[in-house]
Amino acid sequence: MASRLAAALLLLGLICTGLSRAEVAVDCCLSTTDKFFPLIRISTYKLQIAGEGCDISATVFITKTANTICIVHPSESQKKNKWVKAHIKHLDNNRKAQKHVEKWTLGKR
Repeated sequence: MASRLAAALLLLGLICTGLSRAEVAVDCCLSTTDKFFPLIRISTYKLQIAGEGCDISATVFITKTANTICIVHPSESQKKNKWVKAHIKHLDNNRKAQKHVEKWTLGKR
């Protein structure tokens, strides 16, 4: 009886140790598409890099309705996917302009 209990506790300990060591990818794209997505529906983006908690690299566009769209990473974009880099550039420029406006309006108070 005691040996069964000891064996069960050992097994439970091994399972818990294995689970605590496991890396769990959260909010990672599992696949991407190169299908065009309209800029007007995108509010922001983030770049997902393979090996930094996720299996693949991707451009994650976040829509104005808070949905995520997994598109090919800009480094993988071919000539036909120039739109990905153009969308990123546009969003970056908007982000810079927004920061400038916020800085300017805070200075006016």
